[in-house]
Amino acid sequence: MTPQRAARRAIALTLGFDLAIAAAAMVLSNLIVWWVVENREPFEFLPALVSVLVFVLSAAVSIVVLKVHTQVWRHMGWPDAVRLAQAVALAGLVYLPFAAMFSRPLAEPWTVLLTALLLWTMSLFLGRMIALSRSTHQPLQIFTPVARNAQPVLLVGDATNCAAVIRRLQAPSQMQNLRILGLIDVEGNDPGRAIRGVPIFGGIGELANVIDVLTVRYGQTPWVAVTGKARRRKIMMQILEVASERGAAIMALNPDETAQVTERIRPADLLARPERMLDINPVRDLVEDSRVLVTGGGGTIGSELARQVAGLKPESLTILDSCEYNLYAIDLELRRAAPDVAFSTRLGDVRDASRVRDVFQSVQPQLVIHAAALKHVPLMERNVCEAILTNVAGAVNAARAAAAVGAKRFVFISTDKAVEPDNVMGATKRLAEIAISHITAETGMAAAMVRFGNVLGSSGSVVPLFEKQIAEGGPVTLTDMGVTRYFMTVEEASALVLQAAALQQEKSRSELYVLDMGEPMAILQLAETMIRLKGLVPGVDIQITETGLREGEKLHEALTYEHEAVMNTPVDGVLKVTSHPPSSELFDKQLAALIEAASRRDRSEALRLLGAMVPEYGERRGDKSFRHIA
Repeated sequence: MTPQRAARRAIALTLGFDLAIAAAAMVLSNLIVWWVVENREPFEFLPALVSVLVFVLSAAVSIVVLKVHTQVWRHMGWPDAVRLAQAVALAGLVYLPFAAMFSRPLAEPWTVLLTALLLWTMSLFLGRMIALSRSTHQPLQIFTPVARNAQPVLLVGDATNCAAVIRRLQAPSQMQNLRILGLIDVEGNDPGRAIRGVPIFGGIGELANVIDVLTVRYGQTPWVAVTGKARRRKIMMQILEVASERGAAIMALNPDETAQVTERIRPADLLARPERMLDINPVRDLVEDSRVLVTGGGGTIGSELARQVAGLKPESLTILDSCEYNLYAIDLELRRAAPDVAFSTRLGDVRDASRVRDVFQSVQPQLVIHAAALKHVPLMERNVCEAILTNVAGAVNAARAAAAVGAKRFVFISTDKAVEPDNVMGATKRLAEIAISHITAETGMAAAMVRFGNVLGSSGSVVPLFEKQIAEGGPVTLTDMGVTRYFMTVEEASALVLQAAALQQEKSRSELYVLDMGEPMAILQLAETMIRLKGLVPGVDIQITETGLREGEKLHEALTYEHEAVMNTPVDGVLKVTSHPPSSELFDKQLAALIEAASRRDRSEALRLLGAMVPEYGERRGDKSFRHIA
């Protein structure tokens, strides 16, 4: 059965019930009045039958005129109750002229009418309240004040979440600052009906027409508020395209206690995935009462990892970072947010082996999370030696220092650019993976290496750049219209990194994990979406231009090599990769030679050794010429 047919069937059943109750109320009213009258005469069946038919006709007129039959009972609210009372009153008014006709045949025609209206009203409300109690368990929650200057809103979502939002907004304890004009049901259910007095205008295909009609009717463009299933990426893209063309602001409403709070849609909302059911206990067992050290803890990923660790009651939390301001900011934040955690910050560069050893010796960490890295691809192409010293030597320094103090677990943050690297940044991260594997095998330390793609909104990502360009009026610049990237929110990525860390418990082994990033997103789509989030039209209000791929950039990224086998783990969103890093008896000598060449800023030699130690990068590099930066 199609949604349209189901809706028509429900409307017909509602109308049939209300009219049947009207007929029963008039029949019962006639009998009651006849029975209680003293010196009653024989019951007049024909006039009573005519009164029932006329009353049912009056009821039908009032119900259809006021559209009471379009109400969805299980979502009935105060506006429906008012409309229902109006329908009863209108039915009485329509019936009044006919009541005079029955002044002689019926014993008490006015009493019959009033009794019938009372019985009908009670039955109508009782039926709806029973349906309401089954869906909300609060059948009397139908009264709420509404602010006169409330913002008109068109709600878009699935019926269940829309009903929850409306119910929250209509709660007696709240003053509504939002006026829900109607609904767009993304599932296409119940068109033509109403939820708690709010009409369902149709499905997502009717959104454009509905916004146009409401704009004309109310003299202003309503906000488009999305909730529930409407926040999924595919549906959001449709909504954004339609709303931006009409200048409609797009907001998000949650069905929980924050239903009154409207939130601007963020680019991160476009990554909305079904909520992962993660068991926090393994991570808590790893972190609680442990000494934890996070390198690069002032950066986007490192700081979020520090926040999540701080919430799991570690014995101590130490953050090592080379950026003074980032270190100050996270220090200030965590001292306020987690005052009970023994927290310390250390200024230092992971490239400085002596400083790293000093910090590790004083802290004696049991869990080390190495997030410090240089990640900007074009910059690293122009600063090869600095990339090697931070991403390779820094990781080696941290891993060796961790093993020297007996750390139980070492967690390394890797990247999808380490797969078939075309650039220095990716090659250095791949070499760091290999080096950590060697160190764990030699020292007996357990290590978890976690690969994932871009973190949406991180420093250096395209999101802040696009926001700045849009604010300046454009153009928004893309390196190539066909570029795609994997994206994940920093909160989700950090939570999964800690889950992966808890998975690896075997000593003398390093396990490689990749995060389930979903489908890659086209950067062009991201740019267009961010423009539409501002209520603008791509290509009209803000132009999008192409600048060409930069040094070291690829059109598409991958999370694993073709020869790597991927297996599921007990953690939703974390996959285990079976990888066999290249082994060589000369590895340590080659690594030392590479770091030494980078230290003396011998760019050509450093590139040659990097290509030799990461063969896939050396093959892809071939005879490419690199611009020398003095």
